[in-house]
Amino acid sequence: MRRVAFFEDSQAANFRPLAWLRPVYELRCGHFTLRERVLQSGRYEEWGAWLRPELAATYREEHPAAHVLDDDWLKRGTTLLVNGRWLPDAAELSALGPRQAVACEGTIVAITVDPEEAEVLATVDSWPDVLPRLARSRELVDVPGTLVDYPWRLIELNGDQLTADFLRRRRGASKADLSAQAALLGRDEDIYIDPTAQIDPFVVIDARTGPIWIDAGARLQPFTRLEGPCFIGREAQLFRANVREATSIGPACRVGGEVEASILHGFSNKYHDGFLGHSYVCPWVNLGALSTNSDLKNDYSAVRVPLWGEPLDTGSTKVGCFIGDHAKAALCSLFNTGTSIGVMSMILPAGELLPKHLPSFTRLWHGEIEELADIGPAIETARIAMGRRRCVLSPAMEQLLQFVHDATAGERAAALARQAGRRPEIAALG
Repeated sequence: MRRVAFFEDSQAANFRPLAWLRPVYELRCGHFTLRERVLQSGRYEEWGAWLRPELAATYREEHPAAHVLDDDWLKRGTTLLVNGRWLPDAAELSALGPRQAVACEGTIVAITVDPEEAEVLATVDSWPDVLPRLARSRELVDVPGTLVDYPWRLIELNGDQLTADFLRRRRGASKADLSAQAALLGRDEDIYIDPTAQIDPFVVIDARTGPIWIDAGARLQPFTRLEGPCFIGREAQLFRANVREATSIGPACRVGGEVEASILHGFSNKYHDGFLGHSYVCPWVNLGALSTNSDLKNDYSAVRVPLWGEPLDTGSTKVGCFIGDHAKAALCSLFNTGTSIGVMSMILPAGELLPKHLPSFTRLWHGEIEELADIGPAIETARIAMGRRRCVLSPAMEQLLQFVHDATAGERAAALARQAGRRPEIAALG
């Protein structure tokens, strides 16, 4: 079987604001997104993507090899379907037989379908509603893997996933030509440095607590320290950074200051000093100098996160912030424990802890949330920022941003109403 298709289920909504501009299987955990992890095995020659319709145009642009929402392709051969929230072991997928179905935590997460069954899938709105019926004709295999349900689970699982991905990719001890002043601590076999990476003097790479992978074209400037397990993506640049364990820094990020147990998806900036902990940062985010987040409450109780305005109990004491695409934070922004920042939000700090929920397409001005009257300037800013990295804001992406703006109108209205309720004199003036 050489065909695989990834799909989202109804729980994709739980990953807002991180998944407004991408399907859940494009969220990063460890070295890869779920799709990358499955495809890099080299087992599949063709692949398809089933996702929310509003994502189809941009996804086709980003992944021209994908068969996006292509029912005719699905009908042309036996295909493995994989739930985008599942973090599988590669061996489990390789061992899956044609008449088997995989269940994780009571949910069907992988199943092979033949062309006749694909005819049925083409007539329904939700595959997860149909897959349990198809699974009745299969041998059901229960696996102990993980079905991720909320963004903070990506952070909780990142350390173990970093180690698993390293072991799967390991190519032996690094042969990179390092400066004599750079220090490698731990076993050689727990460090991989691509030959094209640039490691300056006075860099410390400490793999005593876990493996470290430094990808092609990455650059580590002097006085940077890495602590494993961690992953530094292609062409990422680190400036005097203190990268603590369980951190993934995706491609083309620029990172300084202290980062702990966080995922920077890719193409985001945390260039200056400041702390980022137990957080997920989407592409094209810029965190101004000395921006810092809290990831632990003073009373050590479990953190609640208002992903789309309603607080959700994470059950964890270590939770930072979740920042959607194209958000911008000015210097000295102070993020509270368990903060949710929406797409294209603009943060202008007021010298105090920021609100824990900032909806998409709003700005924080003198401590007050304001709705962007016109999203045109924000889109133009995104176009400029992407151009600086030789990327293009396409018309399809502009349309998707407009869709997200419209879809989040209720979230903004609710946030403004709550704000007015906390300040009766402001509400009266309105």
